[in-house]
Amino acid sequence: MSHCQPKYRRVMPAATTKLREIEVMIISAQDLKNVKHVTQVRAYAVVYVEKEYHAARTGVDEQGGTSPTWNEVVKVKFREDLLENDVLAALNVDIYAQGRVREKPVGSARVLLCDVLKGGDEREPADNPVQCMTVQVWRPSGRPHGLLNLWVPPTGRFLMRRESLSFSAREAVDGEEVEVEEEPVVKGGEEA
Repeated sequence: MSHCQPKYRRVMPAATTKLREIEVMIISAQDLKNVKHVTQVRAYAVVYVEKEYHAARTGVDEQGGTSPTWNEVVKVKFREDLLENDVLAALNVDIYAQGRVREKPVGSARVLLCDVLKGGDEREPADNPVQCMTVQVWRPSGRPHGLLNLWVPPTGRFLMRRESLSFSAREAVDGEEVEVEEEPVVKGGEEA
């Protein structure tokens, strides 16, 4: 059997409409409603500002049940003029339980964009502090049930990433590149 995935209709913006992209880290949720009474909840999240323009999806947490952990960065696009024209523009996170036949809605969370996007330079640590936030998850019935942990950088982008934290085999010495011979790693008296 194939797993059903929600289909999203994409509306092509007018040629003059500029889109803005922001990054969001969906960290985890806790104490969600168990909508799968026979099997364990296998949850994923759909993130969007304007669903008709763009929505992003996390992977499925196979193990977490009603307290899933994703630790996933998703990118979401929306119309740039939305921030100026709609004070209630929000980042929405819909949580679903993956099923064999159909997806079951678990709950939704919402954060106003004006509360999280503050501007600044995304490469500057002072402008991009680590601020994890916890928001209430609301059931489709309108009742609160569970919490969602996420992080939206104030600039809309995470700090510039390095490809690797390890050092290259080449190092610069007085402006010239010099080949560096790497030492073998020794573990317990044996070469690795």
